[in-house]
Amino acid sequence: MKPPLRAVLLPLLASLPLLLMPPAGAQITGPAPAQEKPLEYKLANGMTVIVKPDRRAPTAVHMLYVRVGSMDEVDGSSGLAHVLEHMMFKGTPTTGPGEFSRKVAALGGRENAFTTRDNTGYFQQIPANRLEDVIRLESDRFARNQWADDEFKRELEVVKEERRMRTDDNPRAQLYEQLSAVTYQVSPYRRPVVGWMSDLDSMTAQDARDFWRRWYVPANAAVIIAGDVDPQQVRRLVDKYYGSIPARAVPARKAQQEPQQNGIRRMEFKAPADQSYVTLAFKVPQLRSFEKTPENDDALALTVLSAVLDGYEGARLDRALTQGPDRLADSVDAGNGLWGRGPQLFTLSGVPAPGKTPEQVEAALREQVARVAREGVTDAELNRVKTRWIAGEIYKLDSVMNQARELGSAWVQGLPIDADERLMARLREVTADQVKSVAGRYFGDDQLTVGILRPLPVDPNRKPRQPAVPVRH
Repeated sequence: MKPPLRAVLLPLLASLPLLLMPPAGAQITGPAPAQEKPLEYKLANGMTVIVKPDRRAPTAVHMLYVRVGSMDEVDGSSGLAHVLEHMMFKGTPTTGPGEFSRKVAALGGRENAFTTRDNTGYFQQIPANRLEDVIRLESDRFARNQWADDEFKRELEVVKEERRMRTDDNPRAQLYEQLSAVTYQVSPYRRPVVGWMSDLDSMTAQDARDFWRRWYVPANAAVIIAGDVDPQQVRRLVDKYYGSIPARAVPARKAQQEPQQNGIRRMEFKAPADQSYVTLAFKVPQLRSFEKTPENDDALALTVLSAVLDGYEGARLDRALTQGPDRLADSVDAGNGLWGRGPQLFTLSGVPAPGKTPEQVEAALREQVARVAREGVTDAELNRVKTRWIAGEIYKLDSVMNQARELGSAWVQGLPIDADERLMARLREVTADQVKSVAGRYFGDDQLTVGILRPLPVDPNRKPRQPAVPVRH
């Protein structure tokens, strides 16, 4: 599990396997292969529907996005969105606990779900001729989810075990969890998606039912279907099963503005670990639209900066900190949170090499950004990262799952269905001068929170935790 702050990495940076990359000198300037354009419309009850035909294989992906995540919780109820995600597999008036998954498997499909700060998503990939079956199943549990209190108690223990295995037993995950709590004072991003254990201990079945009734309303959800499908047939099926769900108002959301930070923040976390670790989180602007505004332009330039620093093997951070006989770090990385429903961060992280300290790595990471601010970047660096992004857009089309997820993610952020094309166009426009400018303006102490993992001795006799109950995902 990657720690929460690393989740702000731009998805298309994370989806570029090195084996798929063109040679360093290659130039890819043409558009992606021609595809049928996605269609978007709304049902009478307010639910959004997005259809993306892709007829290269007889498979289809059906996804349901709900615009509710951990950021919609309140203090004392952290983890509720994630717990409810688990409970959505526990039944309806016509489907018993676990029966949803068994039915999808019997169709020859696979399915799962996920919860983030910004949204909750459910997906199934099935043979295209079984699409109606999963639409019927998903619409049923969206509208009629129900389960007994005892079922909730059992599943809550599964979530607690998930927290123990993925966070409590993972020093870096704990570091990022606490770093979020220090970085943000007002933003609900300060709470962990999985929830604080004390909140899980006090959570009730009725809490989850109330959360479901409040947020799982048609106007707060989108159905995304991609693959070998006929849009008109999809329209008939979606209207038949989802269109009959009664409309309800989406609860009002109160804007929460993070106060200005004045001075560097630092936190340290001690835990049994093999190596120390340091991460720097800088508050930065986020992309809110594709309009040319100073904030949007800076968010895009910061994304290019992150790729110049760490967007390919042998990029600036790698060359400067991890190579040579006197290297400072075993590994380094950088990432920019381009967009999200809440405030975003630019992160720099590193694992000190033997004999080196987190403070040395921290100083070296900041120096690399300062060097860009002084000297700028080369045209070759810009061309390289832009070429890789364009290549990634082409290779991305091989996966209908990726296509559906990108469409759903754009909807969650309130962006248009051609957000991927617009993003590529805007990134291609970023200049070396813009990258140099943001490197000089967003990396001061007043935007920075530093987190350091101080390793304690590891018990050589300690055995890895064995889950007492099965963890779904």
